[in-house]
Amino acid sequence: MKKLLRTALLLAGATMATQAFAEGDKIREIKITTRPQAAQPQEFQFVQLIAQEWRKLGLDVKVDVMPWEQMADLVWYNRDKWDTTGWQMVGRPERSDPDELIYNLFHSSTAPKGYNFIGYSNPELDATVEAQRIETDPEKRQELLYKAQSILAEDQPNLMLVHPKSTFAFDKNVWDPATVVDQGGIGIKNTWSFISMEPLGEQKDIILNSSDNIQGINPLWISGGTDSWITELIWDRLLRIGPDGLPKPWAAESYNWIDEKTIEVVLRDGMMWHDGKPVTADDVKFSFEAAMGDEVPMYKPFVSNIESITTDGNKITFKLVNPTAAFLTASLAKLNIIPKHIWEPVLADLATKEDNAEDYQETTPIGSGPYKFVSWTTNEEVVLEANKDHFSPPKAERWILRIVPNTEAAIGMLRSGEINFLADFSGDPKILLDLVEQDGDLEVVSTIDMGFRYVAFNNRRPPFNDPEFRKALSYAINRDLIVGAAFRGFAVKSNSVISPALGFWHNEGVNDFKTGTDVAKSHLEKAGYTVKGGALHYPDGVKETLAE
Repeated sequence: MKKLLRTALLLAGATMATQAFAEGDKIREIKITTRPQAAQPQEFQFVQLIAQEWRKLGLDVKVDVMPWEQMADLVWYNRDKWDTTGWQMVGRPERSDPDELIYNLFHSSTAPKGYNFIGYSNPELDATVEAQRIETDPEKRQELLYKAQSILAEDQPNLMLVHPKSTFAFDKNVWDPATVVDQGGIGIKNTWSFISMEPLGEQKDIILNSSDNIQGINPLWISGGTDSWITELIWDRLLRIGPDGLPKPWAAESYNWIDEKTIEVVLRDGMMWHDGKPVTADDVKFSFEAAMGDEVPMYKPFVSNIESITTDGNKITFKLVNPTAAFLTASLAKLNIIPKHIWEPVLADLATKEDNAEDYQETTPIGSGPYKFVSWTTNEEVVLEANKDHFSPPKAERWILRIVPNTEAAIGMLRSGEINFLADFSGDPKILLDLVEQDGDLEVVSTIDMGFRYVAFNNRRPPFNDPEFRKALSYAINRDLIVGAAFRGFAVKSNSVISPALGFWHNEGVNDFKTGTDVAKSHLEKAGYTVKGGALHYPDGVKETLAE
């Protein structure tokens, strides 16, 4: 199905064939994509507001609404076929260290197939984010990360908007509130909650919702926020990020730095794969080495600094190319441990084809984590059951995710008891607060997210390859308006991918700039753009050519 969709999108993209524009001619129609209003009202609203402001600059802007699977496929797999899109980076535990965001989103090496899907390239930024990776002194690393944020603020490769206040709700008559964990920068929708939540009565299933469909249940594919909830429960990692944002041993019983480039990890005894076979140090070695190959492009950046991996009994020794401040968080707490006996033949077969690990779906996904896979009904639900033999077994019996594209329907299901944990709500959070007053069974928790919402610019395609044009479009948008109108105040405005939830690393200074239509028009005028007949035109001497 994925390949058919990609083919359809490529054919659709063929209508945007090479076309040359005369010097100083009118800028072509700009397309901005968003998910549907019923599924993502906040995104739909801020995209509409942004399109409205851009039209005031003399741009012809079309809003394209499409379901998540289609939008994600267009943006990720057809990287030169789109203009700009509403997007989000969700708060994941391993993102409590800023390296994953500041390096993998913007380093030029990740542009062909990795996280840098916008195609941004700046040698100064590359050098800065490379330097922060190997700087182990926190104060010096902070300086480098501040510099990186300043470079991005100057270039505006994306239009940063807000860090949402992630707001979730649960039925406190079903789950003991004292056992629900509020993880810093993420909120209560996290692995620690799903393991520790204790039932108060006969209902022992965590039943939650998502507005997005599942793209894949695959330990080697970071396919979306909702999918990641599932992979974190089925597959273990050597370390996990604790509620305090710090890495802690998980599948690893312990770890010890031998020197600044060598770390020894001791694997827990007695771990078993869900098919009954033992988890070994060789499985761990295979998991990291698999990510080094071309068949696992999304995880490759997280293992690129590993020089060698050796095993001795239940000990695994990682030798690094360079010292790295983020290795515990961005590598050991990032990679899923996968069974060699299942994935070795799969990856060997994929190496002979054009496909990679992202195209493969196990019929029954096998991990070693606290929950086991039971079933996946496309467009409806995913069911997991507690792995009672796990070293940290869940208190719940099952974890049931229901696909509910409509936010109002999700609220109705929470009130009726069809779900008991509202894990995805992009509507007005005040609705939830009103519900608490009406229904004493509910509890709402709101947390500033380390994730963020933004509009991605395709830096590969003109006019978005011009940083002055991108800056003008960014300056046109009043973030306070977005916070109030689209997020109803449940967000904090930001011009950085590093959230204020990560206080030490967040450069507040990059938020200090003026916005508005007049500011944007003035910037465009200084950059040579002109308005003729109400339409924005390129500077003299500029001719646009769109690639096939």
